Formats: sequence, C-alpha cells, structure tokens
Amino acid sequence: MIDKLRRRDLLTGTAAVVIGQSLARASVISTDTGEPAKAGPWQYFTPAEGAQVEALVDRIIPPDAQTPGGKGAGCAVFIDRQLAGPFGRHEGWYTLPPFVKGIKQQGPQSSKNPAQLYRSALAALERYCRGQPGGKSLAELPAEKLDEILQALESSTLQLQGDEGKTFFEALLTDTQEGFFADPIYGGNRDMCAWKMIGFPGARYDYRDWVGRHNERYPHPPVSIAGRADWTPKRR
Repeated sequence: MIDKLRRRDLLTGTAAVVIGQSLARASVISTDTGEPAKAGPWQYFTPAEGAQVEALVDRIIPPDAQTPGGKGAGCAVFIDRQLAGPFGRHEGWYTLPPFVKGIKQQGPQSSKNPAQLYRSALAALERYCRGQPGGKSLAELPAEKLDEILQALESSTLQLQGDEGKTFFEALLTDTQEGFFADPIYGGNRDMCAWKMIGFPGARYDYRDWVGRHNERYPHPPVSIAGRADWTPKRR
C-alpha cells in the first residue's frame, strides 16, 4: 500500500525507470503545439476535476520539508496537458474492437482513451464521495480518507464502473510519477524539484565524468530541455 512506503524510498527506487519512460514518450506526451506547458487555466479538466486530481496526486506524492508534493510539483497540470493532447486521445494506438480483458503485460484493453477514463472515473469517484456520510466532495476530504480511497482503488475493493477503479488507479499512479520526474516543459517537476531531490543532471550536454562516481552527490544544478541554448519549440 502506498501509505506504508516511505516517500523518498518509493520515488528514488522508481526514478530511473520513470525518467527513462518519460523521455522515451517525449514525442507522445508533448503538447499539440510543441510549446512548453505553462501555468494557467485547465486545458482538459474542469475546475472541479482539477481540484480532485490535485488532491489525489498530493497523497500519492505527499510534500515534505525538502520537496513539494504532487500538487506543488505540478503533476495535475502535467496530466491535464497530456489529456488535452494526443496522448489523451490515444493517437497512434490501435483502438478498434473487440475489447476484452487482457493480462497486465498486454497493456490497456479498454475502449476508453485516457481522457475518457479520467473523466468517467472522476465523476464516479465524486458520486461515491458525495454518497458517504457527510456528503463531501473528494477534494474536500482529509488526507486519511483520500488514502483509504486510493488503497480501495488499488485493491479493487472500491469498484467504480466494472473494473474501472483499479484501471484508473494504475493510470493515475503512472501519470503522477511521470509528471513528477518528466522534463518541466511538460508542466510537472516544477522548478526541477524532483531532479534536484535525486541529483539528476537533466538535459546537460555532458556529465560523463560523473557517470562512474557512485554514491557522490552531483554538484551542478539540473538543466531542462528548455534551458539548453540549442532548444527551440516545435512549430506547426
């Protein structure tokens, strides 16, 4: 369960894998325009949905004294921008029927694309929360209640629509991790907070002198793709 894992152990243990996946998906998880994601109004989420996702990502990655949590790091912004773009529409994916439940190694088998999954699951979660004693919105729940909901989704004890609860949890967990560790041009990892936490150099041209120096803190600040002198946004 996520509440039994120490935050830094979880994040540093998955950082290399997640960073690699995020960089490999860079052409997929970019915005439609190729411009860096910027702070501002939600592009896909409604204000209520945005508040829900911010509440959830801040429990998946809680803040501590050194590093912002999922909300402060911009993970919800990252997810919003991806759902508003080609990733959210499953562009480039084979999405024709039949839709049957597959094994984990076969990847998503749902008829819904990521944008549709989030919208449907968030609406179902809101109905569930409103139907509980007190009738509060998900975004108004205290941390311990949010943890209970995430644990129930993870274990499939909370069903939303069919098996959508666990599917949504897995998507949210992956997208939150990617938003935390991806290059800041995609809206998350605000101020490169995650890279600073793990000592990742980012898009620096050359750090070969440090590759073999294990258990030493990399002394230079990370560099975003947008911080490189030779980087220009894609134009259409």
